[in-house]
Amino acid sequence: MECISYKHPFVFMLWLVLLSPLVSSQLYYNFYDTTCPNLTRIVRYNLLSAMSNDTRIAASLLRLHFHDCFVNGCDGSVLLDDTSTQKGEKNALPNKNSIRGFEVIDTIKSALEKACPSTVSCADILTLAAREAVYLSRGPFWSVPLGRRDGTTASESEANNLPSPFEPLENITAKFISKGLEKKDVAVLSGAHTFGFAQCFTFKPRLFDFGGSGKPDPALGSSLLQNLQKLCPNQEASDTNLVPLDSVTTSTFDNMYYRNLVNNSGLLQSDQALLGDNTTASLVANYSKWPVLFFRDFAVSIEKMGRIGVLTGQQGQIRKNCRAVN
Repeated sequence: MECISYKHPFVFMLWLVLLSPLVSSQLYYNFYDTTCPNLTRIVRYNLLSAMSNDTRIAASLLRLHFHDCFVNGCDGSVLLDDTSTQKGEKNALPNKNSIRGFEVIDTIKSALEKACPSTVSCADILTLAAREAVYLSRGPFWSVPLGRRDGTTASESEANNLPSPFEPLENITAKFISKGLEKKDVAVLSGAHTFGFAQCFTFKPRLFDFGGSGKPDPALGSSLLQNLQKLCPNQEASDTNLVPLDSVTTSTFDNMYYRNLVNNSGLLQSDQALLGDNTTASLVANYSKWPVLFFRDFAVSIEKMGRIGVLTGQQGQIRKNCRAVN
């Protein structure tokens, strides 16, 4: 093969420009093997400690990862506090008084700064913490490619456009596709609702005024409806009450979410709507029968989601404090 000479500076610079996007877009499974070899151990130890004190934290961290990746990409932007010059994502409507787990990320970051200073990005910490949260809740394990760098901006307006439980399935699917995901990923990643809690306001219309009818959603079974109406009475004061997304195995990552959907016991309307589309309904049916299939596909989809809009190479920075730009 003919060798190309880069003696001419213009040719050399052109080569760098053409090559750099390919290099900078790469994530590697062994990215921190030499620079921070105890990374996974430190993340897992601190997450185990957090889970022993808070049974909700695993689901919260997985949700935090999702809300990060769908706004500006998986760059840790969701972790940034507001400043005098920038409104971050924490107080956007889908996030305000809702997303949580920041203190756990802070604790992990502090431990990593002692073990390997200015090395591991907050974006990678959050991605790893989400994997550990699922795995330690009896869910699947998947290898996480690393090398993300932290963003220096956040967007409240973009966070306001996160997929919502009040949206029709078509809208939610369109938002997934705009991020490079597929309709299948909607059904698979919705399975994250197999653990964790939802506030009453996210599904209360189903209990009292479904579709503006003044009546409950007819798809809800009578016993489930009565129970939910007790937990979420038709008054504003109940809006922030918490109800498990899966009342059967509340803190376990399993396929019960899909079994609930098949039995018309899905909590959120956006979840139950998966049965209204042939593609997603078929996936729901399969996952309800074969948990191994769900685990396999979830690992693929969540790893794909973790690559959305990542910053690598010399892009962004490695934040010393996950809440603030250096």
